Amino acid sequence: MLNALLLPLLFSMAGGTFVFLRRPEARQQGLLVMILFQLVGAAGYTLQSTLEVFALLCVHALFVLVLMTRHLQTPHVAPQTSGD
Repeated sequence: MLNALLLPLLFSMAGGTFVFLRRPEARQQGLLVMILFQLVGAAGYTLQSTLEVFALLCVHALFVLVLMTRHLQTPHVAPQTSGD
């Protein structure tokens, strides 16, 4: 199960970092996708409970938690309307 989850969760962390840093308008969707990857990993963990899979899921969850905390700490910029 570790081999089946390693690349998708690494891809989720890499893609989440890219979206978080380069596309601030899409941060919410990126975080949602990362949480869904975490749920897929949790389902895989229920199929085969090993320490390595648990450690991978903990690293991914910590990564999602840090990005979500940073997202919630940044002020939301309201779109500016033109004076026309």
